[in-house]
Formats: sequence, C-alpha cells, structure tokens
Amino acid sequence: MKHGSLPVAGSLPACPPAPDAMSEAVAYQQFCAFLERASGITLGVGKEYLVKSRLSRVLDELGTERLHDLVRALEANRPANLRLRVIDAMTTNETLWFRDGHPFELLSSRLLPEFEGTGRPVVRIWSAACSSGQEAYSISMAVSEYLAQHPRSALPRVEIVGTDISPSILAQAQQAEYEDFELSRGLSPDRLARFFSEAGKRKRLRDEVRARCSFRELNLLTSYTLLGRFDLVFCRNVLIYFSQETKQDILARIAQQMHPGASLFLGGSEPVHGYADWFELQRYPRGVLYRRR
Repeated sequence: MKHGSLPVAGSLPACPPAPDAMSEAVAYQQFCAFLERASGITLGVGKEYLVKSRLSRVLDELGTERLHDLVRALEANRPANLRLRVIDAMTTNETLWFRDGHPFELLSSRLLPEFEGTGRPVVRIWSAACSSGQEAYSISMAVSEYLAQHPRSALPRVEIVGTDISPSILAQAQQAEYEDFELSRGLSPDRLARFFSEAGKRKRLRDEVRARCSFRELNLLTSYTLLGRFDLVFCRNVLIYFSQETKQDILARIAQQMHPGASLFLGGSEPVHGYADWFELQRYPRGVLYRRR
C-alpha cells in the first residue's frame, strides 16, 4: 500500500512501566492504536497472527517474540527507524498486473478516447497505494497499446503518478525490475515480450512505459494538494483497511483533486455509498466507475 510522512511524535499511547503489567492482549490494542494513527489502517480483533507474521523480521532483530516488547520499543522510538520499518512492513501488500481486468478495459475502450477530446495538453492519472508499481505500469502499458492500435490518435501526453506510504516499496517501483514470479501474476506472455527486456536474473520494463510514470511517498491521511489535479484516479483495494470515517475523509479529499467529470476506480468491495454529493455511479457490463460531479 499504500502513502508519506508519518505522524511520529506522540502517536503511541503510553505503556505501563512494568513489563509483566501488560498482557499481550493489551499490547495488541496499543499496537492497533499506533497503526491507525500512523497509517489509518484498522486491524480489528483477532489479527495478532497477521501482525507477528508481517513483523517477524523486525521482532527477530529486537530479539523478542512479544508484542509487548515491540510496543515499548515503539514508545521509546529505539532504534530510531523502528516506526518507519513497522509501518513499511504492515502496509506492503501483494499486487497484480492488470488486476481485475475491467478497469483497464474501460480505460482503453472509453476513457482514453474521451481524453482525446478534452483539449488539455496533458492527461494526469493517479495510482493511489501503488505498491511496487504494477498498477501504474499496467496503466502505462494500456496507453502504449492504445496508441499502437490508433496511430492517428490525438491523445494528449499521459502522466501517471503512483503514491504509496512505503519508501522501500516505492524504491522497487522506481527501479522497474521484476523477478519471474512477480511477472507471472497477471502479465500475459505477449505483454511480457513486448514491454520487458532482460536485466540479469530479472526483467526490466522498457523506457517507453516507464517514462510516463513517476512515484512519490504519500500517506493517505495527509494532504494531497501538492499532487495537483487528475483526470482519472485508481484507488483500489486500499479503502477496505480504513474505518468508515477515514474512508469518507479520503474520498472527499480525492474528489477535490479531480477535475469535474474525472473518473475514479475503486476495488470491487469498496462502494462509495453515501458519497453521492461527490460521485455519480456508472455501470458497465463487467464493472463500475465513479464520475466526479
């Protein structure tokens, strides 16, 4: 996932001084409070195994298996980069190329032709919570395919901005090099041959596709103003991690960064019920999109 500057100071509830005075259950509650304040993610009950699995390397380096010890270390902010590493581990999710298919079909069949008539010199697309770049680069590949199929197209220049909260995952996205198992997840052999070249044991995305994309560190809880305005936003499979109140806030602020009539793609389980003031639902045979009013 996911987003940028983390609220560091004062973001963790005070921890009792005696280690045996706090059970692992209380430590889990305090960790959940820290994670929600720092990233907006709400874990809920029963996710202790997920936390320890995601943080196994961090816990090993701290020499502990107990969330209690991790919470104490987070409270002390020692080592100094611990909070960033914890957020990084908890917000990095797996991703796919051309995930779910239909948003990219609608992009090619409806939205890119629409963009030809906007009169703008640049079309700007935002991939929010872009992870290691698969979504942003899938968008760029779709643009390349559209231009190849429509050699007389008047499509403006396309800029794609990918944002995520994780610095390490953004570094992977910027590198644009992937291993075979990463490329096997949603990428057809034809696209692999057309858009990638050999780079040692990895494969590197061709410059034509990379050139449209840039990546920035951004926490979805912070301001989006510096990103500018967009004609299309992909914010898919990320809102499910937030509380209803936080979802409402994020969608309202995304809407403010969209041109009137701009389009929004959400994940299949992320409807925008209650946000009709901002968006109008449009249904298509294989999916939906939301238009900025």
